Amino acid sequence: MVQATFSSEDWQRGYESLRTEQAYWIDDVEGQIPAELEGTLFRNGPGQLDVNGEKFGHPFDGDGMICAIAFQNSRAHFSNQFVKTPEFLAEKKAGKILYRGVFGTQKSGGWLSNIFDLKNKNVANTSVVYQGGKLLALWEAALPYGLDPKSLDTLGLETFGGKLNAGQVFTAHPRRDDRTGDLWGFGVQPGPKSTISIYKVNDRGELSTESQVKVSGFCFLHDFAYTPNYRIFMQNPVSFNPLPFVMGFSTAGECIELKPNAPSQFLIIDREGNLTTIETDPCFVFHHCNAYEEGDEIILDSVCYPDYPKLEPNTDFRNVDFNKVIAGQLYRFTINLKLGKVKRELILERSCEFPVVHPRCVGQKYRYAYIGAIAQSSGNAPLQAIAKINFETGKEEFHSFAPRGFISEPIFVPRDRHADNAEDDGWVLVLVFDATHNRSDLVVLDAQNISAKPIATLHLKHHVPYGLHGSFTHEVF
Repeated sequence: MVQATFSSEDWQRGYESLRTEQAYWIDDVEGQIPAELEGTLFRNGPGQLDVNGEKFGHPFDGDGMICAIAFQNSRAHFSNQFVKTPEFLAEKKAGKILYRGVFGTQKSGGWLSNIFDLKNKNVANTSVVYQGGKLLALWEAALPYGLDPKSLDTLGLETFGGKLNAGQVFTAHPRRDDRTGDLWGFGVQPGPKSTISIYKVNDRGELSTESQVKVSGFCFLHDFAYTPNYRIFMQNPVSFNPLPFVMGFSTAGECIELKPNAPSQFLIIDREGNLTTIETDPCFVFHHCNAYEEGDEIILDSVCYPDYPKLEPNTDFRNVDFNKVIAGQLYRFTINLKLGKVKRELILERSCEFPVVHPRCVGQKYRYAYIGAIAQSSGNAPLQAIAKINFETGKEEFHSFAPRGFISEPIFVPRDRHADNAEDDGWVLVLVFDATHNRSDLVVLDAQNISAKPIATLHLKHHVPYGLHGSFTHEVF
């Protein structure tokens, strides 16, 4: 039996709602904020996990809250605001849950209260990105919400000048090509034949559609990988039976099942919209790390699960048994386009999630990745460590916040974005829930010496509930 590196009570406290919106200078700092660290870290995640004490059934159903930490002159400023969607405001006014959530939340009153109610709430809680003067709160099943990057005020749904209509969706996982400044994303219209649209948002915030591709079957795509010539998706072998959702017995997410023994498929779309489908061994992927081209091959690194990791109905996510939770591991796929073959190799055996790379390496050959990991060497647990992976040597380095620290997705920030410095010359920024003091810290790690003492630890005045994704811009807001 593996010795646990955490207590469940500590971990659960990070899922308490943060109800206040604040703005203040962070004066409680251990160490020194680097003078060269200048810009704004934006983070998104479910900030509210209940309405007036009525709990959401899954953390992914929580209302999106944007946090901004701005760095300048070795100082840092914190602010946060909820994304003021009409649904958020209506539930706040009513003091109860009014909408079904995709993953695990039903309205009270049983199936009779939920039958034939097919409207899902846009929680705008998954990611946040700044592009072309627009700050966008992202959720993959709807349009983004535009925000004021300085005040974080909600401006409304973003249609990119009418290029997207109300029925379309925009990914929660865009990829920026650092060489061109373009942001790439996608949207899926599911059905018996699903349509994948590939979008580009240029550095002026203007959206264009590169291609639209029809794919057989139900597509459940959370992320994609980008290279200069290809957009790569993992078609997880899932089925969707909508009947329990329509009849009010289950949420939409609970109606998704992994098909036993069915192969996974790589959907590889070139710049002209031509689709190549290549099968591989069954697995489930939420997040890709990065991809690059090498001759006739695409090298793709992804976090893989042996099954679809979902909560069973009527299970409280706060009481999850991590010994029964499916672990994700980092794999490298070598996809030979000419032969239609895939080779798979385990890179990081330890359970992990949320991989990131140097911005200039997106779609390019790279050496290092940073990823959230468990602190113990085997089994499963909450993410409590940052791992640095050297793909050339296989070396693994860790910075652990166990036993009472719990991490969010790491973000890599280069020391000098204009110089061709060493790939790991920069900082890893990570928000850590400190159960000892019931608050969150923004920790600045030296990316070249990840296991060393933090360069700076910025103590917030409160906790921030566990978040999902974020991004860094060199503009200071």
